[in-house]
Amino acid sequence: WVKHADVIIMNITKIFLYLSRVPELRIALLRRQGLLDALARVDTAILNTDCRIIRTKVVANLANCESNKVLMFQHEKLLGSLLRVAVLDAVSDRAREYAGSVIMDLASSPDNQLPMANNDQLLATLVKLAVHENVPVTRESAVTAIQNLAFAKENRIRLVTYSSGVVLTALKKTMREDSNEKARRRAAGALTNLACKETAEQIGSHKGLLETLAIVSTKDESDEVQTRASLALTKLAACITCNMDCHETLLDALVVASLSLSANGVSTVLRVKAREPENRQSMAQHSGILETLADICSSAACNVKDRENAMRAIMHLTNDANNVKAMCNTQILDALVIGASLEGLTYTDIRESAVVAMERLATEFTNRQSMARHKGLLVVVAKETEREAQIEESGESTGKSLLAKPLLMSLLVAM
Repeated sequence: WVKHADVIIMNITKIFLYLSRVPELRIALLRRQGLLDALARVDTAILNTDCRIIRTKVVANLANCESNKVLMFQHEKLLGSLLRVAVLDAVSDRAREYAGSVIMDLASSPDNQLPMANNDQLLATLVKLAVHENVPVTRESAVTAIQNLAFAKENRIRLVTYSSGVVLTALKKTMREDSNEKARRRAAGALTNLACKETAEQIGSHKGLLETLAIVSTKDESDEVQTRASLALTKLAACITCNMDCHETLLDALVVASLSLSANGVSTVLRVKAREPENRQSMAQHSGILETLADICSSAACNVKDRENAMRAIMHLTNDANNVKAMCNTQILDALVIGASLEGLTYTDIRESAVVAMERLATEFTNRQSMARHKGLLVVVAKETEREAQIEESGESTGKSLLAKPLLMSLLVAM
């Protein structure tokens, strides 16, 4: 045995650490004969803790180079050693941190993503780190690795279905409970990547996931996390159809998410869904949907596009004979009056959609009296009648039906 072997090994490892810190040296350094084999022994029991930490850091530095990532992943022993360090090294937080960083960097390479996602041991390690690791930055690395793997379309079904949805459970827990803002943001980003037509029903049916996205999109202390959660939810919503069991849960989640003060696409989703005839009855009958749309339309705090989307959604929902009685309520009529009274070119689409919605509600004879008596409604219809008359007199062609005058007449007769 060499005297002071531990000291010699430590000093050699430190030299490699100093060299690996220089980005320009990383490609050549990794390709030195025998270096990868030596680094792959990072999990060996004969290494003392300090040496293991430094050796893992060397691997992390070398992995932070795009040209090295495929070669490192393809080494027959390196990944397995890193996974063992990440999961089993209970002594050193830093060794686990660096191991997690390596896995995250390897997962960022498109060439590695498919084989990595098909590695059961790797996925199990990422889930364990995301859920149980004490060091925040290590949890963040694990979640970021999952987000990277989810970027590849071929991996989405695999990640969603792996071990009965355990990846989804880990992402849900991270979003809701992790103290690390970046980890929560990455978890929402991973779900955004995973959401597609092929995975939407499985994700939407995962217990508590849609509810978590809705809560995070409104209550997370970070505006950016709220925005990312809203993006994940709205992307899922675009793929979930009314014949899926999770559709009602989705509508509940959208109602909650609409309360977020951060930018969200809820109004856009509701408009798109209301455009489809098969969705209209279930949406109009679902608790909170009409109230949400009315609130967005009526709120000056909402931007013009959101208010326009909400008004269009109401207009689409009135295009179903089964909805017109239920929709002739105080809150919807208030929103229509506000929308129809908005002045200026900026609000033209909102104003016209409101008039169309009122005209459709009035096709139900029993609605007319309550509409005529609703505060401000006749006034705004009369103003719109005058506006349409001016357009007609000018000879200007809008290509749209002039609805206000016949609507006004039908309401006056009903009084």
